[in-house]
Amino acid sequence: MLVDASIGPSGEFIALWSATADVQALSSTTTQPGWATFPDPRASHPVTVRVTVQAPTLTSVTTISDFPLAFPTVQPLPDGRVLAVAARARLHQDGPDRNAIIYSADGTALAAETLGDGIEHVFTTATGHVWVGYFDEGVYGNYGWGDDNREPIGSSGLVRFTPDLEVDWRFPSHIDNPWGAISDCYALNVDADTAWTCYYTDFPIVRVQEGALTGWHGDGIAAKALITDGSRIALYGGYGADRNRLVTGELTDDRMQSTAQYRLVLPDGRDLPRGARVIGRGPNLHVLTPTTWYRLDLHDLPPAP
Repeated sequence: MLVDASIGPSGEFIALWSATADVQALSSTTTQPGWATFPDPRASHPVTVRVTVQAPTLTSVTTISDFPLAFPTVQPLPDGRVLAVAARARLHQDGPDRNAIIYSADGTALAAETLGDGIEHVFTTATGHVWVGYFDEGVYGNYGWGDDNREPIGSSGLVRFTPDLEVDWRFPSHIDNPWGAISDCYALNVDADTAWTCYYTDFPIVRVQEGALTGWHGDGIAAKALITDGSRIALYGGYGADRNRLVTGELTDDRMQSTAQYRLVLPDGRDLPRGARVIGRGPNLHVLTPTTWYRLDLHDLPPAP
């Protein structure tokens, strides 16, 4: 059964599969008495999973025994290796959960590190660097992070890690950039070594290139994914009835100039299923459903009149 699907740095489809009986272990949660339910960092028990890569035909299958992570996402690394990351990581008295594991092409665990709690996006590059975007709990702290002045790893909202999973770069604070701090990294697109993000609270569009920021005001569009060729852009998502909205625009001066608005649907006109995952990589928007991989190229959308 499909557990997770994502897109790699070359536009390849990467997926994590398990037996149906093991899906519950990989989505383990804890309910606090009289309060709320939270995802666990670890599976309730280790399971066997398979990671497949398609580009678009099947190129590799990696079997991993004793896989320990809950709510995982996977990304490809050089030499056929695989990065698996759990969305959550508790900070214990004796140290944090190691929620990132690098596996060899034959499924052997090579390294384990902590990428922080509250992970929303994970994208690797062709060089093996790792970009991680965090939602609000990863920024402000939960699961022990933020207590006793222990700053969350994701406090900046966006972090780049080295191929050895060491912190390489952090998004600057509101003091150090005119576009404001990230409270929740809504959208992230990593194209080669350049990252693009649209984030809460004001939803600017910011490009990170060689550590330098360039930004555009985005008219408050709460995008969950974005695609761009550097001058044209499309923002996907929104609240309520706008959840499948796609807004195109031009990046001019310091502002996105909207040019058109669409509703993203399947090729037969049906609405995207609720479980669909929409991911931007460069100018391509990928729609991943439990059975089908769709791709929309920004250049297939009509340019501004």
